[in-house]
Amino acid sequence: MANITLAVPDALYKKMRTHPEFKWSEVARQAIEQKIEDVELLDDLKAIAAAEKEYKEGKTTSHKQVLKELGL
Repeated sequence: MANITLAVPDALYKKMRTHPEFKWSEVARQAIEQKIEDVELLDDLKAIAAAEKEYKEGKTTSHKQVLKELGL
């Protein structure tokens, strides 16, 4: 597993120290993972919209084929 260094403002770090029951590295990992999932979903939605646009413009005969080619 890779390691990263994360800088947080002093005021935030002070607040984090008042809650030692949390594994802050795990909180950060989960937040990063959720952000990546959100971005990937947005990318998929953009690809679907593009495929539908191509289909409506008559550039392809099947929007389902375009989605299949995109792996969606």
